[in-house]
Amino acid sequence: MTRVMTLSDRLNLGSKQGPRIANWSITVLSVVLCVLMLPTRFPGMELLGVGPNWLLIWVVAWSVKRPAWQGAIAGLVLGLIQDGMTATTPSHAVGLVIAGVLTARIQKQRFLQEDFISIALIVFGMAVLSETITALQFSVHAWINDRDSIQYSLSRIWYYHQRIALSSAILSSMWSPVIYYPLNRWWERIKAVEPS
Repeated sequence: MTRVMTLSDRLNLGSKQGPRIANWSITVLSVVLCVLMLPTRFPGMELLGVGPNWLLIWVVAWSVKRPAWQGAIAGLVLGLIQDGMTATTPSHAVGLVIAGVLTARIQKQRFLQEDFISIALIVFGMAVLSETITALQFSVHAWINDRDSIQYSLSRIWYYHQRIALSSAILSSMWSPVIYYPLNRWWERIKAVEPS
């Protein structure tokens, strides 16, 4: 015997799925916004030709209250998106995966309290780490492909690494509340509303 769904049944079904759909919509929209912000340079968003790493900020915001495997998946997906926008050598996914896992582990151990300053410090450290991983990938690529002038290539890579890593870390940590605060508030609110 089949049961006909009444209007109240449909509304109850919608109320169970509504928060979940809204959550995924806001999450995906925030990722798209961060991807669109990567190549843009507004006044005050650039230091020595380097802008904030919006995808790294998003990965840190996502990983703060989640398990390490979710941080790793977020880092992998956003890293592959960034690789699709730029060159695939070196891969941005490696640095973002490590940043996602380490952020989840730091918060799991509760070394830092959750506020703007601690999030900015985490983003600063993860930006330096991510840029260092990128420089290491460039170094390995230079070692394999450019044996004749390896010393020149390595000195250039690590010279620029210092400037890029510090600029990216400063800007990313300064702009991290712009991404972290609204997303964190949304995820807390949706967690309280979402049925278990």
